Order: sequence, then structure tokens, then C-alpha cells
Amino acid sequence: MIKLNTYIDHTLLRPDCTAGDVKKLCQEAIRYEFASVCLLPTWVPFAKLLLQDYSTKIVSVVAFPFGAITSEAKVLESQKLIEQGAKELDVVMNISLFKSKKYQEVLKDLSQIVQAVPQATIKIIVETCLLSPDEKKIAAKICLDSGAHFIKTSTGFAKSGACIDDIQLFHQLIGHYCGIKASGGIHSALHALALIEAGATRIGTSKGPTIMGQFLNT
Repeated sequence: MIKLNTYIDHTLLRPDCTAGDVKKLCQEAIRYEFASVCLLPTWVPFAKLLLQDYSTKIVSVVAFPFGAITSEAKVLESQKLIEQGAKELDVVMNISLFKSKKYQEVLKDLSQIVQAVPQATIKIIVETCLLSPDEKKIAAKICLDSGAHFIKTSTGFAKSGACIDDIQLFHQLIGHYCGIKASGGIHSALHALALIEAGATRIGTSKGPTIMGQFLNT
């Protein structure tokens, strides 16, 4: 049977989350043995203290949620997060530049981050709901060319999140070379399993315990 818990990045990226919320997130991740916790940069040092005796990885976000800060700022943020204890970084692609067809600038922006923190696993958030089918193909190629380790569907703060068609497309295009993280609006075990069947290799969700409760009771 699939070990669904090992696919899950247990996520808390709400702007109003508190230290108590972060503690609860980490306790749930320990209980269910999730792959990681994914949280705001502010809470990385605190999460490191809470998880220091466990194998749960810490994931944080860079240039969240729009990707529209400078490359220099992204590099500094990435380096600082790794110094503080993050092992994986979910980096928001500069969607504004991408929609302006400045693809080489977007590629350079992302490549600089990959090169700046070679010890980190880098996932590129492309915000699929804002992209046309052709743009999704271009975004996939940019992620691959940047040297990133994953393409990720969504921040969870746009109009929609992960869908089967997008995961299948990314799997066909780059799935043999790059991981695929499905995120945004994943609230049930059925949805998570369908995304994995479509090619997702990681699931980002704030509903990890609910999903595992459903999964373990089927």
C-alpha cells in the first residue's frame, strides 16, 4: 500500500498564523511522519528547535506569494533560510516577468537561486491557474533548465490550485527529470491519491491530518 504520509508537505502559510499554530503543525508532522513541514520564513528557526530530534524536513518559501522581488533579494532570502535550518525551498517564479514573455530573465532569476544554495532542494512555484496551456509548457522547460528539483503548481493563494490535467502535463514533459509537487486546494485523500496517480511526487496541503484520517480509514 502506498505510504501517503511520505508524500505530504504539511503546510502552514497563512499570514495570520501564530507560534501556537506552528507548534501544532510540527506536532502533527511528527505524529503522522510527514515528509516535511512547509512554513513562512519567520518560523524556520522555531521549527528547527521543535523538530531537532526528528527526521521531518523543514521547507520554506522564497518571494512568496508573487515572486516579484529582486533576484538579489531572492538569493539572500534563500541563503538565510538554509542557514536557519530549511532543507527545501519553494520559490515563486516571477509571474509578472513570465507573463511579459521575459523568459530569459525568469530563467536567470531562478538559476541564480539554484546555484546560490546547491545543498537545498528547490521547487519552483509556477501558479498554473494564471498560465495558458502553452505557457505551462514554457514554464516547465524553464524549471528544468534552471536546475531546480521540482515544479510546483500553486501558492494556494490564487484562484485555484492543483488539478489532474496539469500534473499529467508536467509528468509528460519533465516527469523523468524533475519532481512534481501538487499544491493548492487538496483537501481529501481521494484527491491526493488521484494527483499521485497522475504523476505528482509530493503533495502540499494544510489538511494533512484530515487526509491521513480518511486514508487510514478506507
